[in-house]
Amino acid sequence: MTTNLLDFDLDGLAAFCEGLGEKRFRATQLFRWIHQRGAREFAQMTDLAKSLRDKLAVHARIEGLPVLTQHESADGTIKWLFDVGNGNAVEAVFIPEDDRGTLCVSSQAGCAVGCRFCSTGHQGFSRNLTSGEILAQLWFAEHFLRGHLKTTERVISNVVMMGMGEPLQNYSALVPALRVMLDDHGYGLSRRRVTVSTSGMVRMIDRLALDCPVALAVSLHAPNNELRDNLVPLNKKHCIEDLLDACNRYLEFAPRDFITFEYCMLDGVNDQPEHARQLVELVQRHGGTGVPCKFNLIPFNPFPQSGLTRSPHSRVLAFAKILSDAGIVTTVRKTRGDDIDAACGQLAGDVRDRTRVGERIARQRTIMLKPVPATVAARDEE
Repeated sequence: MTTNLLDFDLDGLAAFCEGLGEKRFRATQLFRWIHQRGAREFAQMTDLAKSLRDKLAVHARIEGLPVLTQHESADGTIKWLFDVGNGNAVEAVFIPEDDRGTLCVSSQAGCAVGCRFCSTGHQGFSRNLTSGEILAQLWFAEHFLRGHLKTTERVISNVVMMGMGEPLQNYSALVPALRVMLDDHGYGLSRRRVTVSTSGMVRMIDRLALDCPVALAVSLHAPNNELRDNLVPLNKKHCIEDLLDACNRYLEFAPRDFITFEYCMLDGVNDQPEHARQLVELVQRHGGTGVPCKFNLIPFNPFPQSGLTRSPHSRVLAFAKILSDAGIVTTVRKTRGDDIDAACGQLAGDVRDRTRVGERIARQRTIMLKPVPATVAARDEE
């Protein structure tokens, strides 16, 4: 059985080459061919000794993910559906903008967190992706786009781990993939331009700070524990207070001096002025000093199973004004790719639900949300 070289960061590839009797600089050359030039065949690597190419042909391969479908939105957004075997598929989305090109990458086939507003969570969880499967999305998209645009320049300037799955639940595969994205011999992305989005895995946030601190986005979506318990089940394990503590610890290592809080605007659920005022209180007073942050308000992208609807635009703007007037940098995310189901919260791929999450979420929908308390709810320590 040959080894897929997409599974390795540079240190891993160097160890593999040493096992073939080759020196480290050969691994660097090979790494550049794979990630900077998008080589698929060892015969293309003309500056490698023929003896090494022959060894690689016997022991290794460069294998991406089969593309099942490709859809392009009217706004230029492109969504790919990749086959990851055993009836499972994952999605990646390229979002072109005037000053950047962003790729949204999946880390799992499905998701086990089960947030109420996310269609991926309603699909259930099948398995973690390997490092190679995470990187294969970037590897394919970058070199496809270069060919499509007829350029040798880098097209993807930003990567966000905001596709299918909770990245920090697949930590052992995530970190090597991040290292390849950051490596100057790989994709050479800045730590500020690689973002990991998490629903709030406190202990893993602490690990990421030490192992590979990139930009951090936290899916907050509620200003108090009672409401967040209902929207983000993980909150029952890692409450808001513990999560904000972890955010402040992360900032000691982060490439940016703020945390991005993502907040999906749900009609009549978390979009009232009182919710906005609670958020201001929460992030400005937590721990006595607050949490340096910005808010990204996300229009909800409805899907039938959620039982939720999108907040009116006027209410989103009013909500944003309360935050902005309090001195908190706040943006309203522009919906991109919704005509091809590529907008935030819409990625569902094709996942075999082995966790019966559909049944659990159906039961959860029968529980009516309680009125929001006037103050941020207290929570006992875990």
